Amino acid sequence: MDMATGEMVRGDIEVQTEASLKALKHCLEAAGTSLENVVMVRIYAVNSGFYSAINRIYARYFSVNPPARSFVPVASWPMEFDIEIECVAVA
Repeated sequence: MDMATGEMVRGDIEVQTEASLKALKHCLEAAGTSLENVVMVRIYAVNSGFYSAINRIYARYFSVNPPARSFVPVASWPMEFDIEIECVAVA
């Protein structure tokens, strides 16, 4: 979701990954923590072929000491998006 408009982000996997990570960062900051305190990330994507493209964007957000991560290919969702990212962080 676009943090400014609340609308579904449309675009290729890089656009969606960027929007997902921006939203994740925003949620972490609202909870009083940050990307630096993330200890685990799980990425769900509808196509395992997206791995490299997702990694390019992900590396910009977690460039130093990246957290443990898993990449899970999944079937499509009932809404029109290709990626979901969840994490565990310490406060």
